[in-house]
Amino acid sequence: MCGIVGLFLKTETLRPQLGALLTDMLITMTDRGPDSAGIAIYGSDESDGLRITVQSDTPDLDFPLLAGRIQAATGGAVALRVIDTHAVLTVPEDRGEAVLAVLAEHFPALRVMGSGTSMEIFKEVGLPADVAARFHIREMAGTHGIGHTRMATESAVTTDGAHPFSTGPDQCLVHNGSLSNHNSLRRQLAREGIKVTSQNDSEVAAAYLTWRMGQGARLDEAMESGLKDLDGFFTFVVGTRDGFGVVRDPIACKPAVMAETDDYVAFGSEYRALAGLPGIDAARVWEPEPATVYFWER
Repeated sequence: MCGIVGLFLKTETLRPQLGALLTDMLITMTDRGPDSAGIAIYGSDESDGLRITVQSDTPDLDFPLLAGRIQAATGGAVALRVIDTHAVLTVPEDRGEAVLAVLAEHFPALRVMGSGTSMEIFKEVGLPADVAARFHIREMAGTHGIGHTRMATESAVTTDGAHPFSTGPDQCLVHNGSLSNHNSLRRQLAREGIKVTSQNDSEVAAAYLTWRMGQGARLDEAMESGLKDLDGFFTFVVGTRDGFGVVRDPIACKPAVMAETDDYVAFGSEYRALAGLPGIDAARVWEPEPATVYFWER
């Protein structure tokens, strides 16, 4: 069943509250998916380098060695911020590929959650309230973010299967639904050099959008293409560094509701996810149309 939330802030006023607002929105969706949960936060416009978020099942063993090994191998400055089972590495943007190579060689058990100059992803098995508390999501500020609480149907209940999925810099996706052609798309994307690491069909959707944007499409154009190429039932909420998009399949059997004010655009699988937002009583509230891309950009 799964629950999705998203919040795109148009003005600076609410940015210090982004994590708190998203957390409350996601907790209301707990009964739609109690297996695992995750949130992607897009931080400030001021980039201090490339942020690579990684997850470890044994953080006490892995994280003390991480920064030193990467700095020794790449020669670049490394900042490390540890939050529970996740760590955010901040490195010079031009050292990104080298850092990922070091992680693959020396820390193969680490999972890369995502990377970018703005985005950080935190996800684990467990209830939304517990996951948000572990990573102190309420304290995080930013411009926009998306969240997901999962009821597993296509793959096991693991960190790998949790959303959001990120397959490109500052890009991530959350999904409610099921794709029927994900195996053939997985093979096609592999031939195009796009790697999908989990068995989750939703990661294939994220990778498809990465592939299309790599060909020069904007996010909204890539989502339009997905309406033709992705077969199944889906509601997607997608984030990029500067954008926020929503699309439902042509049948639109998965629930969705949106709200917009002068200060924000919000998405929820149900209205109760939006009910606590400031100014919601005066918001324009609507159900997104089937096979229609909604897109906002800073």
